[in-house]
Amino acid sequence: MTSNLIISSVLIRPKIVFAVLYLIFLISLPSVSMAGFRASVVKVDITPTDSQYLLGYGPRKSNGVHDKIYHRIVMMDDGVTQFVIVSSDLALVSPSEYDKVAARLQKEQKISPVNLWWTFTHTHSAPEVGPPGLPSVFLGDRYKHDFDKVYTDLVEQKLIDGIAEARKKLTPAKLGTGWGFASANINRRARLADGKITLGMNPDGPVDRRIGLIRLEKEDGSLLTLIANYAMHGTVFAAVEEISADGPGIVAEYVEEKLGVPMLYINGAAGNIAPLYSQFDQPNGNRVLPQFKVMLGDKIIKANKDILAMTSDVKLRTSTLIVETPRKAGMGWTDDMVNYTRTTKEGVNLVKLPVRFLKINEDVAIWSAPLELFCEISNEIRDRSTFPFTFYFGYGNGWLGYLLTEKEYAQGGYETTVTPYSPKAGQDLTDAVMNYLQGEMKKPNQD
Repeated sequence: MTSNLIISSVLIRPKIVFAVLYLIFLISLPSVSMAGFRASVVKVDITPTDSQYLLGYGPRKSNGVHDKIYHRIVMMDDGVTQFVIVSSDLALVSPSEYDKVAARLQKEQKISPVNLWWTFTHTHSAPEVGPPGLPSVFLGDRYKHDFDKVYTDLVEQKLIDGIAEARKKLTPAKLGTGWGFASANINRRARLADGKITLGMNPDGPVDRRIGLIRLEKEDGSLLTLIANYAMHGTVFAAVEEISADGPGIVAEYVEEKLGVPMLYINGAAGNIAPLYSQFDQPNGNRVLPQFKVMLGDKIIKANKDILAMTSDVKLRTSTLIVETPRKAGMGWTDDMVNYTRTTKEGVNLVKLPVRFLKINEDVAIWSAPLELFCEISNEIRDRSTFPFTFYFGYGNGWLGYLLTEKEYAQGGYETTVTPYSPKAGQDLTDAVMNYLQGEMKKPNQD
């Protein structure tokens, strides 16, 4: 009897040791959670303490701070995938700057680039970050100076540190989605009597006034954060010399004050959409800027109240699609952007446009691209989508220019001078995204 017990313990001990080692291995994996759905939010101040070149309008240096600018970071973890969405109060960065940060994050925190979405509110009163990329091709006179490497390093480090903090703060959570509506924007492609198109106001032009909303709350039902998706240029101020998060930032700060939690403002297809009051001089800008708290902020708060269905049973799935479309004839390129173009054997230059997708359960489909997209394109995709909640997150992971519809391309105007695409790009993108939504995205999420 004794010998049998000894033999059994000898045989069982290796299994116990293996089980313990395997458990330690699972715990050590940063992207694997032993819990259910979890989420977190972090807000990080990136306001510079010195004078900086501001991006948007002509070259100018800041001489003060009107309001602070931030990284706002949300992490979601379904037990398999850790997904990070960042909204930064910046105009834009080059895709090469995104690639640099994404590679570092993958090395240091083991987060795959496909799970990092870095979006920009597109305020025109925030500092430059990193190399200019394509804007230096279109608007070379604005970039006759070097970018500030010290400030760029600070922005990068605070983003990396903020994501690490978000991982530590992950807590059991629930998710809900909803729609809102706000008349805080207007088409900006003004049509003159001679038929020319200029930047201005066009109340008869296409617009997107829907608010896409994601609500994250804690296990006890208290609000954790909101992600609000609304199309609007960050151009309430004109070319002032004070740092400001402009309309998107003022709205975010207002909602945060009212609800007591950070809110991510994710811009939409704002390529041809301005704020209702746009590009005023400093005195008027200060006068009208607070009005967006009511025009848009209160509408976000109302949409949040209308979200009643929340769930902790959340599955996330991310993916990437490269859409290739012809580059505009005679269009130059920059050395830091070599991964975003190629030349065919026939000598045709193509733009390699990366499109990201996030599927949440079976009813939410979010797509994002590094574009100033015309709203007609995202509106059509949303209308044709079979997902009840289809959102477009603009200015995602860099900036690859304006992308117009073929009809608006033929009309001319400023946006045609800052696009690397041919007139057919709008249809190429629409077809590619719709095919992906109807095909790959319809496959059931795996447990």
